[in-house]
Amino acid sequence: MDIGDIVVRKSYDKDVTFKIIDIKENVGERNFILKGINIRIIADSKGEDLEMAEENSGSQDKILNTRVKEAIKNAVLLRSDVRDKVDKYPKIKKNDELFFGRPGKILHVDGDSEYMETCLKVYKQLALDAVGKAIPERKQPEVIVSLVKEIKPDIVVLTGHDSVIKDPKDYLDLDNYRNSKYYLESVKNLRNYNSSYDELVIFAGACQSCYERILDMGANFASSPNRVLIHCLDPVFVCEKIAYTRIDQVVSITDVIENTITGIKGVGGLQTRGKYREGYPKSPYI
Repeated sequence: MDIGDIVVRKSYDKDVTFKIIDIKENVGERNFILKGINIRIIADSKGEDLEMAEENSGSQDKILNTRVKEAIKNAVLLRSDVRDKVDKYPKIKKNDELFFGRPGKILHVDGDSEYMETCLKVYKQLALDAVGKAIPERKQPEVIVSLVKEIKPDIVVLTGHDSVIKDPKDYLDLDNYRNSKYYLESVKNLRNYNSSYDELVIFAGACQSCYERILDMGANFASSPNRVLIHCLDPVFVCEKIAYTRIDQVVSITDVIENTITGIKGVGGLQTRGKYREGYPKSPYI
């Protein structure tokens, strides 16, 4: 097996599909470094536990892919009344051609370029104005404010890879997490730049991230309440709800979470106003 191969682990009943991203040699043994295709997980495995994945293999992946398709379909159906587009902006009233609307603009920063590309494809499917940047987690605190100044988003998403050590004595100790401290620092820098939860909406965190401390630092939404692995598209579906909810309405937290793939164990947050703005009149030239 080589780097780039798509594999499953026999000892885990082939539940998750992985891509081999690196191979480590140790005393004559090969240790394969794996990255989940759908689930945000980095793992390692011996060669004897791996086999090449068949098309559509991975029981957990199959379930999640079904949920993703359903979530995208439901989002499109629910927004069909506001997504009758004229060029970039959808009309918000079918019977009044003079009205139009603009969903909130999104800046999504992720530590993994492949996941970033996947997210951007779904943003496009959902007719959302999203800018994606692939930046390593440790670098995100250094650049996030300058990116926000440049792009001027309504919603900022900070994601990547994270994990918590096995059986930690203190779940709030950042030393027990792989990258949570970088998400906290990024959120802190953003809140020093703009302290309003309504003006700048922030989603931060990844798999098993320190949910409570990220929220305490100033994020509107974060992962992961139960320290579970989250789906790479969970933040995208949170953004969809925020971006298409009118600016004069508070988004239902339960609706936001129920719209994700992982659900209440993977994502949580605070009351937040929508970022969708009505416009009038619509230009006759677009």
